[in-house]
Amino acid sequence: MIGLGRRLGVAITDDAAGLFAGVGADVLLHSTGSSLAGVLPQLEGAIDAGLNVVSTCEELAFPAAQHPDLAAALDRRCRGRGVTVLGTGVNPGFVMDTLALTLSGVCQEVRAVRCQRVVDAAGRRQPLQAKIGAGLTREEFGRLVEAKQVRHVGLYESVAIIADGLGWTLDEVTETTAPVIAEERVTTAYFDVAPGRVAGVNQIGRGIVGGEEAITLSLQMYLGAKESRDAIQIDGTPGVDLVLRGGTHGDRATTALVVNAARRVVEAPPGIVTMKDLPPAVWFR
Repeated sequence: MIGLGRRLGVAITDDAAGLFAGVGADVLLHSTGSSLAGVLPQLEGAIDAGLNVVSTCEELAFPAAQHPDLAAALDRRCRGRGVTVLGTGVNPGFVMDTLALTLSGVCQEVRAVRCQRVVDAAGRRQPLQAKIGAGLTREEFGRLVEAKQVRHVGLYESVAIIADGLGWTLDEVTETTAPVIAEERVTTAYFDVAPGRVAGVNQIGRGIVGGEEAITLSLQMYLGAKESRDAIQIDGTPGVDLVLRGGTHGDRATTALVVNAARRVVEAPPGIVTMKDLPPAVWFR
């Protein structure tokens, strides 16, 4: 039960193979996990059933970045079955990678790309608020970051998408995750965060090219952020400075991107693709 108080007429099953065998679908919309290794059996089952896949798995947005062997094997599997697989969403998938690449199209030269995303997570779902460490002490936050249980997944992939799209060879990708500490009490439907406790994360991904920091992605996602926004700055000729006031709604926009990208994926050649490989996903009725 999801608490709507009414039936939706949507069948739910735990037999994916049986479902795939009984439907004549072109594409599977997949949203179960962030780890490529964790969702790999699910992807393989869909591919073997002859389904194209659009997934919100963050590590699938550019799987070769951290899992080159898995990505290569999955790509071969896709080509063998004649299907296409894409990982996408708002972040990674759009605001901190694809949109920046699109904006670079007006530049004669690009020297550096900087993206900043500020998100007030107070109105977001409970799992996201937990994932950013809401309500923890500094010490608890540090331990869970070390265990990779508190963090946003996908900055590494976004750095890789930008670098690959611009033809840059990355020397190194680094990530840092620091707590945002509440200065006043913040109460949501799921957490009551006292001053001095963790309200969320300040996470930065950096791409080093030729010994210089050429890509900087800054994600500030916390309860009570005063001014949500997405900002992209391109140090280039000419330069670009774009701010989306209010930011891009993570849940709704991710849903839209997955649906709107489905047609592009069905039309694409077989294999693993990324958002930079496809025509823009546009809204259609």
